[in-house]
Amino acid sequence: QVQLVESGGGSVQAGGSLRLSCAASGYTYCMAWFRQRPGKEREGVARIYSGSGSTNYADSVKGRFTISRENAKNTVYLQMNSLQPVDTAKYYCAASSSSVGNCLFGTLRYPYWGQGTQVTVSS
Repeated sequence: QVQLVESGGGSVQAGGSLRLSCAASGYTYCMAWFRQRPGKEREGVARIYSGSGSTNYADSVKGRFTISRENAKNTVYLQMNSLQPVDTAKYYCAASSSSVGNCLFGTLRYPYWGQGTQVTVSS
């Protein structure tokens, strides 16, 4: 079992920035950030392979969000810049320890989830 602890959510005005952190208690092969906006399904935002550092982003956040990892701390970050009201959502960290299959944005690929952290962007 891998425990994930998120931090860094909050409220910000449009155009502002926030950084989310996710600390994992054990080995991860890949980690991702998802978000769930009110009335919407959970959607993948960014993904990173823990070993290579290879990343992938949803089109809606490309150029504004950056996912990174600090392996010494077993922590993944999501730097969010130029935030807009449409980015308002609960953000979840997810992880998988399995190397079977690609790590994309299917929720079933990730058996471990954090509790979520709220991000609210006001106009």
